[in-house]
Amino acid sequence: MIRSLSLAVLAGFALQGCMFAPGQYLDTSEIGTEGSPESSRVELIPITPKLIAQNAATHVSSSVPAELLAFKPEAYKIGPNDALYITVWDHPELTAPSGAQQQIDANGRVVRPDGTIYYPYIGKVDAAGKTIEELRANIAQRLAQYIDNPQVDLSVLRFASQKTIVTGAVAKAGPLAITTTPVNVIEALGVAQIDPLNADLSGLVLTRDDKKYVLDMDSLNSQGSQLYKVYLKDGDQLFLPYNDRKKIYVMGEVLTPQALKFKTKRMNLADVIGTVGGLNQTTSNGNALYVIRGAADLETEPAKVFQLDAESPTAFAIASQFELQPQDIVYVGPAQVTRWNRLISQLVPSASIVGTGASAQSNIRD
Repeated sequence: MIRSLSLAVLAGFALQGCMFAPGQYLDTSEIGTEGSPESSRVELIPITPKLIAQNAATHVSSSVPAELLAFKPEAYKIGPNDALYITVWDHPELTAPSGAQQQIDANGRVVRPDGTIYYPYIGKVDAAGKTIEELRANIAQRLAQYIDNPQVDLSVLRFASQKTIVTGAVAKAGPLAITTTPVNVIEALGVAQIDPLNADLSGLVLTRDDKKYVLDMDSLNSQGSQLYKVYLKDGDQLFLPYNDRKKIYVMGEVLTPQALKFKTKRMNLADVIGTVGGLNQTTSNGNALYVIRGAADLETEPAKVFQLDAESPTAFAIASQFELQPQDIVYVGPAQVTRWNRLISQLVPSASIVGTGASAQSNIRD
């Protein structure tokens, strides 16, 4: 009697089917329904070629601000802490006063904090603010009072007066000296060595004169890129952010649910589905592929749920054109048979327990 009752209970639950099925399930039947509590907080939008065209029409291409392109590096100006090497041909006592056997650096002359150096015969020389050629000519002119037709050469042994700083998702963060060879943004990041796995390539920030410029390396660093025309100057700061706070969450009936780091500014739905191994062909519902995009304030703006009918493989042609945003949730719902099987898998053990109890009661009575 009890065993029959347990089977009847099981059958009753089964007849109600997926209503009690375990696991996540996105019910879109009430979205957009008048009077539904979900209608004011969620907007359901089919992913169609028309939507793709609308999004493409509103897309704004990245560009380099004109003021950054307008800056052109000038000849290097000597400054405090630079180490200079001055050669006076046929006068080794002036070129290498410490002796020719010494390292070249030992015979260098460091520009003092007040911008001057001391040189034999001519004494104190103003060096800061002069180009290499200007300082060379000045020393030669003053030495001419003591040396017949002096042949003077000058070079910078160590550049230490001007620098830019590179920080963030790079292997070699820190100061980068400004030298006689102008360096652009791409070259500076090449020296610093970008961390390709953890860097947010779309969020590079150049700070110049207390103003911040956001540069999208992903779209700007291409053939004919204008980033190669953005040269750095003393005091510039480059910050390449990490991508740990920019993710896309892939959930539901896919082969490997996970959180994907958003490395670039653009990532489409097909890329994401492909990265996680695709839909689970056994358990997924191809008509239940959703992109859930939350709003900053649900009280004033509804969240958006984009739905793609992916039952046909050709739907991924549309998916390849649908751009995702950081913090989007991609969710693939289960097929009805999957929810049914999950329900049965949990009810059958329960029914077995009830049946075992019934058998025990029967044995006691016997």
